[in-house]
Amino acid sequence: MHQKQIPSTGEQLPVIGCGTYRGFDVNPNAAAIARLQQVLTALFAAGGKVIDSSPMYGKAEAVTGELLAGANGHAKAFIATKVWTRGRDAGIAQMEDSFRLMKTDRIDLMQIHNLVDWRTHLRTLREWKDAGRIRYLGITHYTASAFADLEAVMRAERLDFVQLNYSVGDREAERRLLPLAAERGIAVLVNYPLASGAAVRAVKGRPLPPWAAEIDCTSWSELLLKFVVSHPAVTCAIPGTGNPEHMADNARAGLGRMPDEAMRARIAAACGG
Repeated sequence: MHQKQIPSTGEQLPVIGCGTYRGFDVNPNAAAIARLQQVLTALFAAGGKVIDSSPMYGKAEAVTGELLAGANGHAKAFIATKVWTRGRDAGIAQMEDSFRLMKTDRIDLMQIHNLVDWRTHLRTLREWKDAGRIRYLGITHYTASAFADLEAVMRAERLDFVQLNYSVGDREAERRLLPLAAERGIAVLVNYPLASGAAVRAVKGRPLPPWAAEIDCTSWSELLLKFVVSHPAVTCAIPGTGNPEHMADNARAGLGRMPDEAMRARIAAACGG
């Protein structure tokens, strides 16, 4: 799988990961665990490693922890989760719970979910990073209406990561935030790279353009994801899924030839972006 550099350290990160919103928020019965284990197997087999979760996602952190512990997956995964509460003590308690649920003593990336009480939590995250409990810190949001707030924090603070929404049909991030991330040396995780599936549904039933083969795409999902991860400022896309076949399809977007600017424009035109 293609990899991109995390600007703050130079570490390489595979360009396709897996989001756990909804797909991993399940009752952990044998059938569900077996299916989700196949999701992670597909991710790892393709060379991916980023798994993104949050306390907001119900049982997702606990299920992820069980899956990683059961397959020695902690060594293969880049674990990202979030703090989503107000107050220093509440934030610390919630993050400690994430360590317990995810069965790890170190989290790769801790993010402040939707900028909730970000000033308070950022102080804690800096302390924990210095102590080696987390490797990277960042901020997140999922809607363009918050981009002005994201921009203000990105300009004012030293961050390793920003997570934001970006897809072929939702390109507001291209105007200011993606260039700013490149300027400030901030890695970018992209949530909703398929617009919660809306981008795929918009082209459902249409034949894949023959020119998609020029960048080794065999499905619309691959084409749409390659559009996202080929942006120079994007580090990794984290489409959410609990379906092994979808994960395998998504992961293939990280393989093979990538679109240049002319091909990105062609993809956008074909997909209404």
